[in-house]
Amino acid sequence: MAKKPEIYVSVDIEADGPIPGPHSMLSIGAVAYDETGAYVDEYAANLEALPDAEPYPKTMEWWRQFPEAWAAIREDTRPPETVMPEFADWVEALPGTAIFVAWPATFDFMWIYWYLIRFTGRRPFSEHGIDMRSYAMGMRKKDFRHSGKNYLPQRWFSASPHTHVAIDDAREQGELFVRMMAENLGKAPPDNDG
Repeated sequence: MAKKPEIYVSVDIEADGPIPGPHSMLSIGAVAYDETGAYVDEYAANLEALPDAEPYPKTMEWWRQFPEAWAAIREDTRPPETVMPEFADWVEALPGTAIFVAWPATFDFMWIYWYLIRFTGRRPFSEHGIDMRSYAMGMRKKDFRHSGKNYLPQRWFSASPHTHVAIDDAREQGELFVRMMAENLGKAPPDNDG
């Protein structure tokens, strides 16, 4: 029996607070790459706020700095009970084992996992995940504090912008990840730049 290839899914979420439940996830962006780092597919959706949740004042103060991004993630919102099964179906239809990838994975995975369990009861990523800063720490053989984006070599970064719109940021961090992975494996990165 042939093993399934790994599919690396760069995920970014936007939210109106620090934790799910009391606050709401407002947008999901996900871009999938195969084991060579080549682009496979992407998913994006904006979600309605949870009915009993409230925006967190400090988070909303932060959002006021980015009115265009805020407007973008509030367009065409749909109920989470519609979006999350659709997202789970998309992940499960990818041509391999889905590996969650994010910067920081601890934040984005918490939201995705909570919403998936609440609205679908499914775990399409299982608990497979890569925190990109931890990956950079291992590659650079540095401590955590010296593994932030300001310490990474420019050759790893893509031309895709960081806009605070989930799909844009998922693409930007995905392109960063595939460059890191290619270098770690001694291969040339694919040309995925948006």
